[in-house]
Amino acid sequence: MLTATLAELADVGYAALTIDNIARRAGVHKTTIYRRWPDRETLVADVLGEHIATDFPIADTGSVEADLLQLAEAFVAWVTDPPGRMIFSAIYSDAARIPGIADARRDLFEYGPRRAAVVIERAVARGELPAGTDPAAVIRTLIAPIYFQLTVTAEPLDQAAADQAAQIALAAARAGVLRHQPGDASPEAPGSGG
Repeated sequence: MLTATLAELADVGYAALTIDNIARRAGVHKTTIYRRWPDRETLVADVLGEHIATDFPIADTGSVEADLLQLAEAFVAWVTDPPGRMIFSAIYSDAARIPGIADARRDLFEYGPRRAAVVIERAVARGELPAGTDPAAVIRTLIAPIYFQLTVTAEPLDQAAADQAAQIALAAARAGVLRHQPGDASPEAPGSGG
């Protein structure tokens, strides 16, 4: 059902999405869908949550520069691929007012940096970045220029966009401007487990 929902979203968008069409695409009766999901909003929220959680590989090249570049490339690839573009559009459409979909948007910008924190933690441990570097701040800095280009300037995203985003995040982190701020709840990185 999740694959059929994603395909239907990619084809028609959120506004035209119906349970009937998802059921038809999945080859099931719509009551099969309603047994698990009470409405299309819940179904779409599950689809978005699942794809946000699994679509980003976490690099481990032994170099923070290469790791950040691979993360930037993965984000660019995701938002330019039809399913990723559709997910991104859905979480910023009128559907975003629905709690489950609003949660998926929050997860994109919270879970992603938490999951990628290990890249920054390893770089700090190797001495490539200053102690106290905030992994979430580095990852948000990495994503910000790509997000700006995608949503504000509508320029095509390509390898140059990924390269530039990685270099911006790396320069800011190395300069020490992305350290944990005084008053942070913990000097530990989100998701560091300690």
